[in-house]
Amino acid sequence: MTDLWLISVPLDKTSSNSVEKLKRTLSKTNLASCCKFSIPDLKVGILDSLLSMSDDLSKLDTLTESVIKKTYQCMREVMEQSTDKVLENTLANGVDLMSYVTKFQWDKAKYPTALPLSSLADIINKEVSQVETELKSRAAAYNSVKTSLQSLEHKLDGNMQTRSLNDIVRKEDLVVSEYLTTLLVVVTRGSYLQWERTYESLSEFVVPRSSRKLYEDGEAGVFSVTLFKRAVCEFKAKAQESKFTVREYGFDLEEKKQQEMKQLSVHKKEQYGIFVCWLKVHFSEVFIAWIHLKALRVFVESVLRYGLPVNYQALLLETDRKRSKKVREELDSLFMHLDPTATASKTDVSCDIPGLCQQEYFSYICFHINTNVLEIS
Repeated sequence: MTDLWLISVPLDKTSSNSVEKLKRTLSKTNLASCCKFSIPDLKVGILDSLLSMSDDLSKLDTLTESVIKKTYQCMREVMEQSTDKVLENTLANGVDLMSYVTKFQWDKAKYPTALPLSSLADIINKEVSQVETELKSRAAAYNSVKTSLQSLEHKLDGNMQTRSLNDIVRKEDLVVSEYLTTLLVVVTRGSYLQWERTYESLSEFVVPRSSRKLYEDGEAGVFSVTLFKRAVCEFKAKAQESKFTVREYGFDLEEKKQQEMKQLSVHKKEQYGIFVCWLKVHFSEVFIAWIHLKALRVFVESVLRYGLPVNYQALLLETDRKRSKKVREELDSLFMHLDPTATASKTDVSCDIPGLCQQEYFSYICFHINTNVLEIS
């Protein structure tokens, strides 16, 4: 598994030397890869407002990651856990997620750097909230069609009590005239003998020796029986008492059910294409918004921590989770001069809390990009 850390250090001489030493050490030991994470010059505004913005951005980070999870999970469910199809559609600007993060470039057209930080946060918040709302309604609509189709398929392909009889019954199996009609009766396999002995006595208007077995499976069989129309209600009541089930059947009724299933199947296929396209587009949008949000958080925290004028360097570290502890120790050693009182946490450094890698305070700024959620490691 991979850990991604966004760290920020000031561009003073000592820190710059530490950055170069970090790069050399990581390259030599293969503990991690390290590259510059480009964040443009943003409008600082009033310093006092940055404190409240820091909290707001943290909450927005949590929301955005949550929407990414939901969108990703929805895509998995719609694609019925097909890993290859999911990977093909979980992209950001047409590239895989890891490539997007490691080669991140701020989208100035979508997030103009001339806008105040609060306005940039509002753009992301509006975008993410809108996707979350629309995801709920679209998922509900798609699942409704899917459930209706599955329910109908279950009825038509189920046991003898519900399954379609179109492939079993032929027109010549039914006698339909002005006075006579044919009923179809489901009889359990253990009751065949009882049926043969008693069906003629269920009504005095049953045509003698008219019953024929049309089909059977492991549990039951379908028998036809011809009788006068006037006796249908009486026969059904007596059949129910004997635990024989009379199936409602008609070629028009069966054709209507088959047509309904066909229409639902076509509708589901159409909705599938539309929904997958929507998921692909909006997964990309929310993921892109999330990485821009991380950049915003780094900028705000850097200003709050290192002061004005804005002068810091953001780095993206990618390491194997097993090596995270050693990388953390190297960072602590190199940047302890920024705040000698800082104490690193002794607990697992790979926790999945959005934003800060840990609750503990480090001498440098660090945010964690949760790769577990996205399976981009």
